[in-house]
Amino acid sequence: MSDRQRPILSAVLPVFQEGAHLGEMLAQVDRTLADLNQPYEIILIDDGSYDDTWSVIMEESVRYPAIVALQLSRNFGKEAALLAGLRIARGAAVITMDADLQHPPELIPRMYEIWCRGDADVVEAVKTFRGEESLFYKTSAKLFYFVMNCISGVNIANSSDFKLIDRKVVIVLLTLAERKPFFRGLTEWVGFRKVRIPFMVAERIGGTSRWSFFSLTKLFINAVTSFSTVPLSFVSLSGLVFLVFALLLGCHTLYIYGSGRAVSGFTTVILLILITGSWLMLCLGVVGEYLGRVFDEVKKRPRFIVRNTINVSHVEDRD
Repeated sequence: MSDRQRPILSAVLPVFQEGAHLGEMLAQVDRTLADLNQPYEIILIDDGSYDDTWSVIMEESVRYPAIVALQLSRNFGKEAALLAGLRIARGAAVITMDADLQHPPELIPRMYEIWCRGDADVVEAVKTFRGEESLFYKTSAKLFYFVMNCISGVNIANSSDFKLIDRKVVIVLLTLAERKPFFRGLTEWVGFRKVRIPFMVAERIGGTSRWSFFSLTKLFINAVTSFSTVPLSFVSLSGLVFLVFALLLGCHTLYIYGSGRAVSGFTTVILLILITGSWLMLCLGVVGEYLGRVFDEVKKRPRFIVRNTINVSHVEDRD
């Protein structure tokens, strides 16, 4: 593939600490794309790995001329890495997928066929089996999708980052300037024609998932605050409910006082103070999350910073 030839397919894969099994993954992805008999490129985004991932990428780029790679200056997160890959992708269609082979490359030909027929602008792989996950993780995922669908109207149930996206959709996604993007939500929010195809999450080819409870919680907060202000409305509604409750309790207290009976209920008062105090702190926390998001947007810091590149003709070192 010459440097001037525009690839029909671009595969974008964020990588983080994947050096041990990167070669196996690249062999499968490259073989799958080559079988389509169309020009292609494999875009690897090293999201600040501190193992030998970048060294392996440099070695593999000699073996696979289709490799295009960015090394970010630090770990900016998967969402930022995906955005960096989309920014340099040249394909008429762009495939986004994980680098641990839990997104099976053998599904790419079917996604490509659907796109070639003109049936969809976005072909999304939807999980029918989540693989070997703990009960807590599966329950948390279902709760996350349920909450997102209820409060934002964005249906991402069982969705994944394994997608084939038409060039015109990529262009629209790149115009969205928010500092903390949520890729799955954005591809749903922009609309366009979608086709969903099922897939079963395969076992990781190496290592363990790096999604901790803390990182998943951050992802959930980012997703909710990106697509809905319902939590803020809920704060206002709960304040109104507490006001009505306080008025009723005040009227009851005045009635008891006016009837000459002693006011009792010290325990009740303490419990009310603790409950309302905790609820107020929780509401302040919700407001704080939205203020923090506004603060991040106002600063306009880059979503990623590029340290090194491989086979990239031109890219800004920051976004």
